[in-house]
Amino acid sequence: MRISDDRPRSAVRQLTWQHQPRKSWYTRLVGRPLPTADAPHQTISKVVGLAVFASDALSSTAYATQEILIILALAGSGALSLAVPIAIGIAVLLAIVTFSYEQTIHAYPSGGGAYIVARDNLGDRPSQIAGAALLTDYVLTVAVSIASGVAQIVSAAPHLAEYRVPLCLAFILFVMLANLRGVKESGALFALPTYFFVAIMYGLVAWGLGREFGGTLSTVPAPPSMEPEIATHTVSWFLILKAFSSGTAALTGVEAISNGIPAFREPKSHNAGITLIWMSCILGTLFLGLTWLAHFVHAVPSEHETVISQLARTIFGGRNGLYYFAIGSTTLILVLAANTAFADFPRLAALLAADGYLPRQLTFRGSRLVFSRGILALALFAMLLVVVFQGSVTHLIPLYAIGVFMSFTLSQAGMARRWIKIGRLKAGESIAERGSTLHADPGWRWKMVVNGAGAVLTFVVMWVFAITKFTSGAWIVILLLPALVLIFSAIHRHYENLARRLSMEGTGLPARARRQRVIVPISGVHRGTLSALDYARSLSNDVTAVYVSIDDEAADAVRSKWNAWGDGVRLVVIESPYRLLLEPLLAYLEDVAAQRQPNETITVVVPQFVPGKWWHNVLHTQTAMWLRLALIRRAGFVVTDVPYLLEPEAGRGGGSDADSFMRPQ
Repeated sequence: MRISDDRPRSAVRQLTWQHQPRKSWYTRLVGRPLPTADAPHQTISKVVGLAVFASDALSSTAYATQEILIILALAGSGALSLAVPIAIGIAVLLAIVTFSYEQTIHAYPSGGGAYIVARDNLGDRPSQIAGAALLTDYVLTVAVSIASGVAQIVSAAPHLAEYRVPLCLAFILFVMLANLRGVKESGALFALPTYFFVAIMYGLVAWGLGREFGGTLSTVPAPPSMEPEIATHTVSWFLILKAFSSGTAALTGVEAISNGIPAFREPKSHNAGITLIWMSCILGTLFLGLTWLAHFVHAVPSEHETVISQLARTIFGGRNGLYYFAIGSTTLILVLAANTAFADFPRLAALLAADGYLPRQLTFRGSRLVFSRGILALALFAMLLVVVFQGSVTHLIPLYAIGVFMSFTLSQAGMARRWIKIGRLKAGESIAERGSTLHADPGWRWKMVVNGAGAVLTFVVMWVFAITKFTSGAWIVILLLPALVLIFSAIHRHYENLARRLSMEGTGLPARARRQRVIVPISGVHRGTLSALDYARSLSNDVTAVYVSIDDEAADAVRSKWNAWGDGVRLVVIESPYRLLLEPLLAYLEDVAAQRQPNETITVVVPQFVPGKWWHNVLHTQTAMWLRLALIRRAGFVVTDVPYLLEPEAGRGGGSDADSFMRPQ
């Protein structure tokens, strides 16, 4: 260690721990640990940022059109032509949402997106709802994108259909490990596949439109059977709204960049805003182009072959190399879409944890300067969803967009409220808030109108989605979000109560203990016992050893040894006719506590031997642990372990003396 404090007379000294991390299987898996000072060097450029934060939104072009067609197919093949005007409506909504989040990025350069906007402008409860909605959305993003990517593989290789779930789990683990290595490394790893997908999709659209204008593009050869094959509904506004809400899955991920602003290089807001505009332009043009081509070639929705697969083999002329490039790139981008959630979920969870709505452990960065606990939690929840819904995109999609559009609504409503507050400021005036600073803006009125209109539109879409998809599974999310908010509130109350009870405000110095009484539970007289006894006598002259007897002969042996080795310390032998060990000891301690003097502390010193090999622990009863658990909620006790270390070769003798206080019952 190096002392770096320049004030030697101060009671506070500053030390720096000079540490060289050792190599292990974990460091080989995720990379060497990074010091905190390296954090500024782990930021990413706009090019890499597009791959990290936009892959979710871009990947939705692979399934959004299909989700529209699945709903329209309920009214027969004639209704599929409505997909194009529905896609145009979704593109307009995309433009409004993009404008809103571009404003959010510049207003809140520290990130946080809908959660921070709602917290600062709408209050704690709306911010909790936004946080719950976004966390749910990120979990579903991983499950849906991975399942959709595996669906592309199954389209190209139908014999893999029975391995759908294991493939999904393997991909989730892969993306998790990549993100544990850090945002910079995962971004560099996934940038090339993202741009490869964009190039292939633009090539597919351009080639398809070229063939259409040239009159050489035909309908899908040997199309799969449409699902459902028989029209069961008529074309109605309800059906159109249902198809529109399904297609709005294309907007999922638009908010990701606003949550991940701190990951960008300086100037962070500028770079994040440009990346958002790039993403929206690519997403909008690809979504419209693919939807138009799907309409032209009469692609049909099917669980057996995706719309992208039908387009690729129709436009490229069969299952050739270009077809497999298209399917491969689509699979990659769908898998990488999970990367967006892995980049944003841990950051949002850390913000919620810092505000006391989630466990504080989520605010800690791991060895690679990422919120590793959040990454592991996201992977676990996503894997659970995949198993429950058997990796079906159609079954997962109804759960998907409600949380997204709820966060959109709260974010835009919060921004509209922010513009109203800005409108009350005079020229040159500013007000500092918790997450940002308000500055007078002469254009606040039209910005408020745009954000307000966006809030209304996304609110309507959210309710349309909730109503039309309620019986298909949306009810799960509708119940889950309030449950999460209740959990947030319970955690927050716990932290507030804890802070209030631990606060030193209004209190004087605590009363110091004037006397200490020490109890040493023993299982026998051995080296570990004498080591604990020696430590106990260093604490106080009032030391009592306690032995619980379940066997008369063993008790006699303990008494005999104690006379020789106890050095005059009191020994209390408790007879236990029902052969219980812990309960008689606890009863004795309660009696001692009842007679406790004012300012007296009762310390329980537990001898605990540490075996040379870790797996030897399962052969013993771990008394110290059980005693701590039993006394943790009893006031007035301090439990101290006194370890007695054994080298590996010293553990061969065995015997009852080589144990902690507790013996097998």
